Amino acid sequence: MSLKKITVFVAFICFLFSANAQIKLPSLVGDNMVLQQNAVVNLWGWASPNEKISIQTGWQTFPLEIIADTEGNWKTTVTTPAGSTKTYTIELEGKNKIILHNILIGEVWICSGQSNMFFPVGREEKTWKTGVKNYQEEVEKANYPNIRLFTVALDASQKPLNDVKGSWKECNSSTITTFSAVAYFFGRDLYENLRIPIGLISSSWGGTKAEAWTSQQVLESNPDFLPILERNAVKEKEYNAALEKYYLNIRQQKLETNKDSDLAKAVFKKPTKESVNKEPCVLYNAMLYPLINYTMKGVIWYQGESNSERAYQYRTLFPAMVKNWRDDWKQGDFPFYYVQITPHQGQNAEIREAQLLALKTINNSGMVVTTDVGDAKNIHPIDKQTVGKRLAIWARAKTYGESNLTYSGPIYNHMKLVGSRIQIYFDYADSGLMQKGEHLTEFEIAGEDKLFYPAEAVIKGKSVLVSSSKVKKPVAVRFAWKAIPEPNLYNKENLPASPFRTDDWPEKTYMNF
Repeated sequence: MSLKKITVFVAFICFLFSANAQIKLPSLVGDNMVLQQNAVVNLWGWASPNEKISIQTGWQTFPLEIIADTEGNWKTTVTTPAGSTKTYTIELEGKNKIILHNILIGEVWICSGQSNMFFPVGREEKTWKTGVKNYQEEVEKANYPNIRLFTVALDASQKPLNDVKGSWKECNSSTITTFSAVAYFFGRDLYENLRIPIGLISSSWGGTKAEAWTSQQVLESNPDFLPILERNAVKEKEYNAALEKYYLNIRQQKLETNKDSDLAKAVFKKPTKESVNKEPCVLYNAMLYPLINYTMKGVIWYQGESNSERAYQYRTLFPAMVKNWRDDWKQGDFPFYYVQITPHQGQNAEIREAQLLALKTINNSGMVVTTDVGDAKNIHPIDKQTVGKRLAIWARAKTYGESNLTYSGPIYNHMKLVGSRIQIYFDYADSGLMQKGEHLTEFEIAGEDKLFYPAEAVIKGKSVLVSSSKVKKPVAVRFAWKAIPEPNLYNKENLPASPFRTDDWPEKTYMNF
């Protein structure tokens, strides 16, 4: 084909593309969505290169006029009014016309993490999705048309994607069954107290690690995180070597002429990769990055179990992931409220400590303690109502300014040596402390030999006095420092105290990177 004919052919193809291309929207921008109230929100999508697009929202007098770039991408901003139950439409018109219906203005939250965030309200037979406490009743009464739900479909990618699969749905008995329970109970509590529409975007996947939700650039920039990428590279190399051997065996088998030979009769099993959601960055690329254009209020997070073996590393990895998200969203230090993992036989105290320490390293954050709603033998405890409500209390107090609301259980502040006893002082104990039971449990005390003994503990106002006859010169106290603690210390608002220790002696995961 001559150069002239090639040029004409390419021009013709471009003409066809230009003539047939239409405005397309990402899954998040659709019917039933909730847009963040009192904000400058993003609308975006794709069209023909340089296509002119008109956007008319139901709350603005005049339409917006924008032009797609030379690759057909477009993005614009719209100012939203105060939230209300009034529904709106948005009309977009270029070479085609799209009308979005049943749109609400309210508060939008991203809900992410691993299986305890993914855990649905309803029951799925013969799976770990057993349903929440009283799930049949919860499903039946879940009639909240002003709460909207978006579940991001499970996906993993080696490179950042520009869209996800999913759609906005009104909250009702049919749609809530498979939706994140923690997210729902969080959103329901917000709705019942704020009385404005709530949009919940659930993007979670069971068994996943924080590094899967973190970008390649962030992991590569910190020497402490490079071992994560190194381990993954080794696994990739081993998988490719096994795959190469498999294909070599198959090829040799097909070339074998003796049908009775051992090679001809051999059965070769094709190697499979470890679950794709275990790899670094892949969920950030597929299930987080495509969301960052969507203007929201904040994030709730429930994850940590899969990082417990490297809990010491989680001290820096978790805050780095949060900063990664905040940098990408470009909405400043938006609220980030998270759940300290529940007691379970497969976990350790160090991961809870890493989450406790994150309160000091992550600005505008909050942590829900769950020592009283766990299940030693089930890593998916069914009381998700309490977890969601406690997350909502953080948001109502810190984000929405609800006064006279204590939003955290007692958090260790400092200690003071008082003779042969140690006095422990707490934050979030202004109204005083209380115990549920005859004696305070789960306190231990140690001297310079670093040997801990069960301790007697007595509440004294906003503090606790800890001692043991076996420790004459104490130097350290630990509280609920085990995989399955059963503590009974609360503040007067009935919120449990977080596990803690006063020492910083190296533990099992100290060198695990």
